[in-house]
Amino acid sequence: MKIAVFNDYRVGLVEGDSIYDVTSAIPGAAPAWPAIFMTRAIADWQSLRPRVLEARSSAAPVPLSSVRLLPPNPCPIQVVAAPANYRKHIAEMGAMAVTKKGRSAREQGFFMKSTASLTGPARGIELPRSATRRFDHESELAVIIGKTCRNVPREQALDAVFGYSCLIDVTMRIEKDVAEEERVMRKSFETFTPLGPWITTADEIADPQQLSNQLFVNGELRQDANTRDMIVGVAELIELVSSVMTLYPGDVIATGTPEGIGPIRPGDKVSIRIDQVGQMEVDVREAAAGTPFGFELAAR
Repeated sequence: MKIAVFNDYRVGLVEGDSIYDVTSAIPGAAPAWPAIFMTRAIADWQSLRPRVLEARSSAAPVPLSSVRLLPPNPCPIQVVAAPANYRKHIAEMGAMAVTKKGRSAREQGFFMKSTASLTGPARGIELPRSATRRFDHESELAVIIGKTCRNVPREQALDAVFGYSCLIDVTMRIEKDVAEEERVMRKSFETFTPLGPWITTADEIADPQQLSNQLFVNGELRQDANTRDMIVGVAELIELVSSVMTLYPGDVIATGTPEGIGPIRPGDKVSIRIDQVGQMEVDVREAAAGTPFGFELAAR
């Protein structure tokens, strides 16, 4: 099952090139803020599922290309991310790395991204206006948690997964000895976490460690790897994070990026494709308004 949020926070099931509106089966689905209806729906999915399928049976197909896709969970409680989780990516970072040499997500742990950084294909990525810093794409598999859990051993961890999605972790790069902000800040600009285009439920993914992960910029292949190359797999990541804090339904875990990261600029089109999960294209633009702080190297 592929679950999307679209237009004015409606909920639909995606089948092929069509979407079927099942909003009537989702309590509280509306544009009112905070848009926590998907977090609640994921928590209660087993009881909601028959109603969702009934709504699907009476819904008319709508061309997927005619709707505006939003983040499939617009308002999770937490967005957690794994750093340094592919060895070739660790090697390519060089002077831009903030993780100490030789350390991976297993030793380094995880970091948080602001939930306010979430965006969907409809809005895309907005880079700070007039910024002269380098902003990079990072292609990642996102794990969507399905139930409240704490201290989950890895052998049971996949039972806590509701589904998977595509995620682009946009990052403002450090400038060694010039601008070295904290990782959380550099990755939490508004629109710096495109998520989507839908959630593919876990029952459709036999093995999350056998998925091709590709990212294109303007049609050029930039990242091409497989989730089997993760240093810390999905199950171990859930074990790690849940050993520190409680995970809640709808929470998002970004599992780290493989090699091939590179800069993006206004006017670019970025497309991420993860086998069995989905494909999402987002536009990159400059934000309409400037920031009072400014992100220009000359100001440092």
